[in-house]
Amino acid sequence: MITHEHVALQDSVKQLIQKEIDPYLDEWEAAEIFPAHEVFKKLGSAGYLGVNKPVEFGGMGLDYTYEIAFCEAIGHIKAGGVGMAIAVQTDMATPALAQFGSDELRELFLKPSIAGDYVVCLGVSESGAGSDVASLKTSARKDGDDYVINGSKMWITNATQADWMCLLANTSEEGGPHKNKSMICLPLRENGKLRPGITMQKIKKVGMWSSDTAQVFFDDVRVPQRYRVGEEGMGFIYQMRQFQEERLSGATRRVSALSDVIDDTIAYTRERKAFNRPILDNQSVYFRLAELKTEVELLRSLVYRAAQVHMSGGDMTELASMAKLKAGRLCREVPDSCLQYWGGMGYTWENPVSRAWRDLRLISIGGGADEIMLTIIAKHMGTLPAKNA
Repeated sequence: MITHEHVALQDSVKQLIQKEIDPYLDEWEAAEIFPAHEVFKKLGSAGYLGVNKPVEFGGMGLDYTYEIAFCEAIGHIKAGGVGMAIAVQTDMATPALAQFGSDELRELFLKPSIAGDYVVCLGVSESGAGSDVASLKTSARKDGDDYVINGSKMWITNATQADWMCLLANTSEEGGPHKNKSMICLPLRENGKLRPGITMQKIKKVGMWSSDTAQVFFDDVRVPQRYRVGEEGMGFIYQMRQFQEERLSGATRRVSALSDVIDDTIAYTRERKAFNRPILDNQSVYFRLAELKTEVELLRSLVYRAAQVHMSGGDMTELASMAKLKAGRLCREVPDSCLQYWGGMGYTWENPVSRAWRDLRLISIGGGADEIMLTIIAKHMGTLPAKNA
């Protein structure tokens, strides 16, 4: 899948990361936030926030494999929160808008997001509805030409800096939980300030410190009905499709992050000595690192296969779910194994392996927990009990 053109894109992205992101990561981690508008504008000006988005709205118009190549590149950022925040902009909150949104909506929200002028967040999860998207309670009631939104959203990445939210809300009391939801482009700010009726509470996390995360509350927030993405009642379906790109993006970024953890560990254990020889010279160490590298490369191949299916118009749901599941398992196994070889240094806060240990744990939870991925895979295999199908 990877050609010279893909590699050239990755090299350009990596150069921007090394210049504009890497030097500031420790500062952003300590502050528990990074300057999203500033960083996104630099990425947007280079075209990287719309690699596979339509040219008429500022994107590069490249096929999906180039977006995967981009995700691999940002996976090398040494603070997972920054890469995750970028991926929200490119692979979590805008794919449905790009595919199903009206030209007016794409001009108002997609184009400035691709340019890096807007920061976007995704509003799906709630305090009582995470992996169980169908049970969300936030409502958007019709009033004249507007929707009036009430409720709250939880675990919202980019929230404290976002200009708009890709919101999933109940727009009807009929049709059941899979047909009563709509996707809405919701402006969060006016003149740099939160709109009336919108409040936020920042959430402190175990990892991903440089990414701001908040719970967002809505109290009679009005938005024009024309800001709805696609058809009314199709929001759940749109989000399920959007989830596939989110999940494959997450797995792709972890391939790079896990490879870096292994490489960093090789470098450290080659220099660090115990009992008059490098730690790496122990067969138990280099055999284990070889096993881990093999697992990561198998994950990479699975990601590429899913991307090819998606690009050709097929359904990558099963493969993307497998990739995310495997990425989650490896994100617990690889950093933990590698941290052990760093000894006491591995348990220090500033160590890159300990940061990866904290940051990478999230993928088994966010975007659909491991158990949800297993359910999806079982459904595709035809092994899910009828009452759960």
